[in-house]
Amino acid sequence: MRFILPLCLLLCLLLCTLPAQALERFDFSAPLMFTTFRISLHAESKEAAEKAADAAFKRIAALNAVFSDYEPNSELIQLCNAGPDKAFKASADLFAVVKRSQHFAEQTDGAFDITCGNLTHLWRRTKRTHKLPPADRLQQALAATDWRAVRLDEKTQTITLTKAGILLDAGGIAKGYAADAGLKVLQEHGITHALVMAGGDIAIGDPPPGEEAWEIKLRQFAKPAPEEDLISVRLHNCGVSTSGDLYQFTEIEGTRYSHIVSPKTGMGLTARIACSVIAPDCTTSDALATAMCVLGRERGEKAAAQMEGVTVRFAE
Repeated sequence: MRFILPLCLLLCLLLCTLPAQALERFDFSAPLMFTTFRISLHAESKEAAEKAADAAFKRIAALNAVFSDYEPNSELIQLCNAGPDKAFKASADLFAVVKRSQHFAEQTDGAFDITCGNLTHLWRRTKRTHKLPPADRLQQALAATDWRAVRLDEKTQTITLTKAGILLDAGGIAKGYAADAGLKVLQEHGITHALVMAGGDIAIGDPPPGEEAWEIKLRQFAKPAPEEDLISVRLHNCGVSTSGDLYQFTEIEGTRYSHIVSPKTGMGLTARIACSVIAPDCTTSDALATAMCVLGRERGEKAAAQMEGVTVRFAE
């Protein structure tokens, strides 16, 4: 026994001095939720990386079945079809997103409004036809847009729409929520040095091994600009989102209308604008990036100043 104990101690010392297995970077992508989701992660093996990424993509695909307003049987559409004053038993994901949406609506004085589905449907048609929405249909859509007409019951996990004809559109928050969910799945697989990108929304975990942060490029101009005019920021364990009209817009009779619609006027934004939001999570940054564009620089910066952990960068 007197020889075994020193031998065990020696073995433990040798194991402690051996270098940890190096983490290798792996990148994956998949077309989901009408965009491309990209995952960058550091793992000990290709097998571990693929297993974690596959699980994250499956989680994101499942969320599409919850939030899509294109799928006729999605949970979001089922809620809208339940009719006014009918309590709808929601999944944890749908309840969480609607609850967060109501919080952001209150913070931004309705600039973020998940009940804007009728308006976005009108503007999808406008983008196809290049014709402005008829005035009567625009007024009908505005009348059915009211974030205060959504009632939540925490105890029963139910959602009730208190106005007839309300359509929800989670497009301004669902991708950020899905990116956060994907990152959480990676972490559950033991992979923390990772980020999940969903178009302009990024959920960022621990930095790459040996680094203090991930390098993220943000736009500093609302108009097209070369790569060298992007701003580099170094971030970790947060969310960052950029919204604007650089790529999604339509021109009608010489006026450029953004795909971002104001819940107040029902019209696509006409001022060139782009905004990046850094927040504690990607759900927050996604929702606020859209809202800040609706608010504009002055009101947006004022609103953001009241929000803990939120940084807003408007492009010039």
